[in-house]
Amino acid sequence: MNPRSTLGRYAAAGIAVTALAALALAVSPEAALSRLRWLATDPLRFGAAVVALAALRPLLAWPTTLLAVAVGFGYGWVGTPYALALVVGTALPPYALARAGRLRFRDGSETDEEPGVADRFCRAGERFAAESGSVRAVAGTRLLPLPSDAVTVGAAAAGVGTRPFLVGTALGELPWVLSGVAVGVSLDRLAAGGGSLVDPTVVLGMAAVGALVLAGPLYRTFVRPDTARA
Repeated sequence: MNPRSTLGRYAAAGIAVTALAALALAVSPEAALSRLRWLATDPLRFGAAVVALAALRPLLAWPTTLLAVAVGFGYGWVGTPYALALVVGTALPPYALARAGRLRFRDGSETDEEPGVADRFCRAGERFAAESGSVRAVAGTRLLPLPSDAVTVGAAAAGVGTRPFLVGTALGELPWVLSGVAVGVSLDRLAAGGGSLVDPTVVLGMAAVGALVLAGPLYRTFVRPDTARA
């Protein structure tokens, strides 16, 4: 069997998993759920499809929570660690690219046509990460309802190391993963008219926690820098 052909089928199946999950969340069509059920009948096939999707997700610019929705539908609550690992793993490619771009810029290999904005952004991020701690900065920012890849690029621009980035991402994304898995577990109930599980109060609650986690460092870094630790 041609390895490229096999990879292509897994990638197509992975895209189908999340597309169908999103469609089911939007209109709860039985046809979409029936295709999801067919993929989920084979755990290995389903798992490989979701891994392929996780690899392609940054290119598609899809929310990471949809990965958790798909995993929740296919594996239930026991798939939560798998969903978290996928969400953390899918953040690595954009992080690596952004970090490589930052290193090139800070080494002076880029042109000086636009030095002001980029340099100020990197330095502000570095000060904030130093003041709050890299893990706290990443975790707190992940709790806010911001695009995941934007947070990833910001962390790379701030010079956050790989290990703090992974730990902070896991901590900050865990509530979102739990919410996504909960939706995936209940997709059948949603199709039967059980209502929506996407509770705005959950989003607001996570945003409030993230704001509390980051409030002190933000104040000391940008409002009263003279109060920051030496």
